Amino acid sequence: MTLSRRSPVARAWRRWRRPRDLRVRRNPVDVETTNRRFLMYGVLPLWFVPAVADWMMHRRTRIEHTSGTRESALHALMMTEAGIPVAMGLLARINPLVLSVMGGAAVVHGATALWDVSLATGEREIRPLEQHIHSFLEVLPLSALAFTSCLHWDQVSGVLHGGEKPEDWKLLPKENPLPARYLAGIGLGIGVCVALPYAEEMMRCVRAGRVRAAG
Repeated sequence: MTLSRRSPVARAWRRWRRPRDLRVRRNPVDVETTNRRFLMYGVLPLWFVPAVADWMMHRRTRIEHTSGTRESALHALMMTEAGIPVAMGLLARINPLVLSVMGGAAVVHGATALWDVSLATGEREIRPLEQHIHSFLEVLPLSALAFTSCLHWDQVSGVLHGGEKPEDWKLLPKENPLPARYLAGIGLGIGVCVALPYAEEMMRCVRAGRVRAAG
């Protein structure tokens, strides 16, 4: 415990709200601010709409009576694969470590999405609208990675060259954290539009599975 408290990373995270918040102007005029504002208020909130729409498609096709908990577990896995890099991008300093995690998570998320569709195709009807929603969800992690890379091209270079500084491969808080109000709003959106719907889906699938087992 003593070593943990003396760690530079641990000390940095204990002070993560102390620096001045990052200010993003309402009317950006430069490319960097425009990209950052679109990433914060465009790309990230766009995750909520297709997530709810996809949950509605699952409910409409009665997932609990078809592919059941197997597919619902894959949905939870994909949300985790997307959620971890999102949390790191919101809270941590963008460095080669964070960019590598984002890139790896995007690849794994795409592979899991393919696994999900392969499983669901033989169990329930997947309509064209749901397929289109899936396409939108699959491209969002790549879009977030692309915009983040544009904002931190020096760190992309660090990824390609293996990093030159010790802090390149440490999970450190942002030098200027995002506003607490923004983080609270994103957290609320994730809870209401992602966590709660898919938790409800899993509960329905588990309940239906128990009923089938009892019958």
